[in-house]
Amino acid sequence: MTFIIIFAELFLTFFVIGMFTIGGGYAMLSLIQTQIVSVHGWLDEGTFTDIVAISQMTPGPIGINCATYVGYDVLAHSGAGDLLCVLGSFTATFAVVLPSFIIVLALCKAYTKFSGNTIFTGVMNGLKPAVVGLIGAAAVILVTPDNFPDWKSWVLFAVAFVASLWFKLNPILAIIAGGVAGLLIY
Repeated sequence: MTFIIIFAELFLTFFVIGMFTIGGGYAMLSLIQTQIVSVHGWLDEGTFTDIVAISQMTPGPIGINCATYVGYDVLAHSGAGDLLCVLGSFTATFAVVLPSFIIVLALCKAYTKFSGNTIFTGVMNGLKPAVVGLIGAAAVILVTPDNFPDWKSWVLFAVAFVASLWFKLNPILAIIAGGVAGLLIY
């Protein structure tokens, strides 16, 4: 019965964290730390710091990785077996991503419902140039001299640009080739 309560608390805690965190995984960390260390007392500060460090080193969003590790660790510290610990990881991870899934699903339903509406279509058409502008602004920031340390980086950029634009090189192949070239050059 105790494990059922832990699972319910894990789910509710991470569902609330997923619902009310805006700004990505790093924005989640303070809320996760408050809930896990201060409110529930499931982990101490040192263990939570270790979990954050591991979450940063593993692939994937840090908030989701942190939820996965916390879910496992909470049940492990409660004396649960390996299977229940893995289910704890699943519960925390599922709970933290569920609000985003629900919101995106609702937006897709709304998009489908209103896609024929002229006002909605006008708003979406007005947003397209704004999105292009935001992506362009990010690109300008990335190509400033502070972010390109030397001429070799500019050459890699130019080759990738030409290969993508004129030779229609697959973006995944361009990324892999750029990584290999960067490894060999630097």
